[in-house]
Amino acid sequence: MTGPDEKPPTIDVALVRRLVAAQFPGWSDLDVRPVRAGGWDNRTFHLGDTMTVRLPSAPGYVPQVDKEQRWLPRLAPGLPLAVPAPLARGVPGEGYPFPWSVYAWIEGRTATLDQIADPVEFAVDLAGFLTALHRPEPAGGPLAGAHSAFRGAPLSTYDDDTRRAVRQLADRGLAVEATAIWAEALASTWAGPPVWFHGDVAVGNLLVREGRLAAVIDFGCCGMGDPACDLTVAWTLLPAPAREAFRAALPYAHDTWARARGWALWKALITRDDPEQAATARSTLDAIRVGHR
Repeated sequence: MTGPDEKPPTIDVALVRRLVAAQFPGWSDLDVRPVRAGGWDNRTFHLGDTMTVRLPSAPGYVPQVDKEQRWLPRLAPGLPLAVPAPLARGVPGEGYPFPWSVYAWIEGRTATLDQIADPVEFAVDLAGFLTALHRPEPAGGPLAGAHSAFRGAPLSTYDDDTRRAVRQLADRGLAVEATAIWAEALASTWAGPPVWFHGDVAVGNLLVREGRLAAVIDFGCCGMGDPACDLTVAWTLLPAPAREAFRAALPYAHDTWARARGWALWKALITRDDPEQAATARSTLDAIRVGHR
C-alpha cells in the first residue's frame, strides 16, 4: 500500500501490460487499450477482445476487489441478466500497490434513453433483475458500510451533506420542497432483514443490446442492507410512464420509495454544480418534485 502522502503510479496501458506480463504471461500478447467509459472507482482496460482489467484508483476502493471476486460468482446464478464474471485476481506489483481483477468482457451499449427501444419494457426488466437481487441469500454477505459508500445503510448517513446542500440553494421554493422530501425520506428505515443491493444502479452500469437491458455491471458498491438505494434510477433515468411501470413491478411500500426519493435527492443536490452532471441533476430534481407533489 502507499503511504499517507504517496500517490499510486499512473494507471495506464503501459502499467497494465507490465502487470499482465508479470502475473499472467499467457495473456501477455493480448492487446491492451482503455475502455471508453472507464469509471471513477476503478480504471478499466480491454484485454484482448474478451476480457477487461480493472484496477482500483485509490485505497478506498481496494475492498471492492475481494468483494466482487468472492460474491459475484455466488450471486450470478440467481440473476436474470449478465453480471461481471471474475476470471483472475492480480496482486500488487510493478509499482502498483493494490490488488486488481480480470473479468470477462460483456458486450453492450450504455443505457442512455436514445439506446433504449422501449423504456417501459426496460423498466420492467430492470425491476425483475432487482427483485431477483434483493434477497437475503446467499447469507454472510458484507453489511452496508464504508466499502459500499454507505449505500444500503440508513439514509441519515448523508443528512449533514444534504442539509448543507439545501442551505446553499438560491431557489427558496426548491429549498422548501427539498427539505420536506428529505424529512419524509428520513422518517422510516428498512424494517426487514438485510438484502443484497447493487448500490449504484445508474446509466453507466446498465448495458443494452438491440435496445433491451442485457447486463448490470460494476458491483463495487454492493452489499447487504436497505434496497431503497437501488431505486433511484426511477428519477435519474426513467421517463414518467416507465417510472410508474418500474414502481408497479417492485414489491415495495410507500416508505421504501420515500427513502429512494431521498437517495435521489441527495445525489442530485451534491452534483448539481458539477458541469458533467448538472443536466442530469436538474432533470432528477424536476422528476422528484413533480412526483412528490
